[in-house]
Amino acid sequence: MLNEIYNHLDPIIFSIGPLDIRWYGLAYSVGFLCFAFLTYRLAKRWQIKINVDAILILVICVIAGIVIGARVGYIFFYGKGYYLEHPEMILAFSGMSFHGGLIGVLIGGLVAAKITRIPFSTIADFGAIGAPLGLFFGRCANFINGELWGAPTDASWGVVFGGMAGSMPRHPTQLYEAFLEGLVLFCILFILARKKPPLPRGTFIGFFLILYGIFRFAIEFVREPDVQLGYLWGGWFTMGMLLSLPMVVVGVGVVIYALRKKLPQQGLPEVAPTE
Repeated sequence: MLNEIYNHLDPIIFSIGPLDIRWYGLAYSVGFLCFAFLTYRLAKRWQIKINVDAILILVICVIAGIVIGARVGYIFFYGKGYYLEHPEMILAFSGMSFHGGLIGVLIGGLVAAKITRIPFSTIADFGAIGAPLGLFFGRCANFINGELWGAPTDASWGVVFGGMAGSMPRHPTQLYEAFLEGLVLFCILFILARKKPPLPRGTFIGFFLILYGIFRFAIEFVREPDVQLGYLWGGWFTMGMLLSLPMVVVGVGVVIYALRKKLPQQGLPEVAPTE
């Protein structure tokens, strides 16, 4: 059934002359729109000040951080020297890394915090709550593109991706990730975000790091490692696992720190009235 669905999917939604509109680009666009909408709604629920200009700055910084960070992260973590020999391929954007994108978006959040004067930890919490929806759409696009497939399987839901994946059915790990790192993670954080008063600054980014790290580590057991890297150790330990473990450790530390400090969520600073 799932294999039949995959066989009827096209990475290109439609074309306008030489311009191809792809699911992957749409996934990014919808993810950023969801982030902007959630930030606006959560700010109102948490009763903190934010405006359209601040949200626009956040979105621009997030987009720049994700795109640049994800590409640089892929080159650094998964390139294995290829891009040193082929620097002209750096801007091809043929590979993106979530962990690199995470670092990039955190740097983008620091820039946004400097510009808007909204605390970085509040911005990070907004991003943590919105990110799983972007991950959901992105992993679904990965499935449509037939990339980041899983290990061979004889399960009834195995998918034959073809191409470099060969003719054997494989785990649709893109959909496993869309479910766990996307829908499940979003539901958990969104439910927590509805608590009043809101949880302290930094709580949500901490929980995001913990849960994403755990989910990604588990899925890596059935996800095929990048061919240029293979397994790092023991025929099962992958680069994705190596990068996810620190996320859990850091996330635990962030949550403990946030719950001890109990700093309230804060929006734009109040402007003192002039005489």
